[in-house]
Amino acid sequence: MLCGLVFGALSVAMMLPLEFPDKRAALLGAFINRFAIGLLIPLVHLPLSPLLTGVALAILLSLPDAIITKAFAPIIGVGAAGGLVIGWVVSHFAG
Repeated sequence: MLCGLVFGALSVAMMLPLEFPDKRAALLGAFINRFAIGLLIPLVHLPLSPLLTGVALAILLSLPDAIITKAFAPIIGVGAAGGLVIGWVVSHFAG
């Protein structure tokens, strides 16, 4: 849960200076998406390294937002980077 809270907060912080038609909805949607990524990566055990699992899940969970907004590079890029970091955290600190 901690990974989700941190990743969600960092994503919202990165988006604060940007302009959106409905900023509150955009920030809430980004937080929930990134929270879900951080929550699920430690719980999913695939026959891959935790780093690859993190990146794969993060990309998969980021795709709907990227498709809706047509902002593929930033959404998938930040998601993949966060998934990689969370996968590393899982590989080093999870039991």
